Amino acid sequence: MERPVVENKIADVLKTQLKGSVLFVDDFLDYGNPESVKKALLRLKKKGILVRLAHGIYFYPKIDKDLGVLFPSTEDIAKAIARRDKARIVPTGVHALNKLGLSTQVPMKVVYLTDGATRSVKIGKRTIVFKNTSPKNLLTQGEISSLVIQALKSIGQSKVDNETISKIHSILKKEKTENVLKDAKLAPAWINKILVQSIR
Repeated sequence: MERPVVENKIADVLKTQLKGSVLFVDDFLDYGNPESVKKALLRLKKKGILVRLAHGIYFYPKIDKDLGVLFPSTEDIAKAIARRDKARIVPTGVHALNKLGLSTQVPMKVVYLTDGATRSVKIGKRTIVFKNTSPKNLLTQGEISSLVIQALKSIGQSKVDNETISKIHSILKKEKTENVLKDAKLAPAWINKILVQSIR
């Protein structure tokens, strides 16, 4: 009798969720033991109420009448995982460059620094990698200045040209000055210089 009861309870809870929400087995453990919750979620997936993104990760689909299912972005999924794990994350590499508009390349493998566990999550053809790092790398205040630091690390000191520096200075105008100054202190010396120059 437990199976349909758990499934019905979860189905009722889903009606209160926003369409487009990323959900986890852990979100429903108030309604049954892990095994019965997993089975209930799989049955809801078979009925088309949920979409399974990866092992233990589901999506309450938002559907557009023309485009069909609007899948969450890699970033939405990564943020949802971080919220669940109560972990901080910072985008790195090509993903940071892409978010800043410094690269048009959309990476299939997105890497985040985290104070959570190191692991990979495969979502279809995409992979989200969480790399455990020292707390210092996660102390940045500004979203933009944090991305700039990671983007510059990805490019490398020897490959940063004046055009890139000019673009970065322009991007940093959207960040609060106090965030730029605080975050510059956490960056390597050559990146610190670029950040500080942007507010002069």
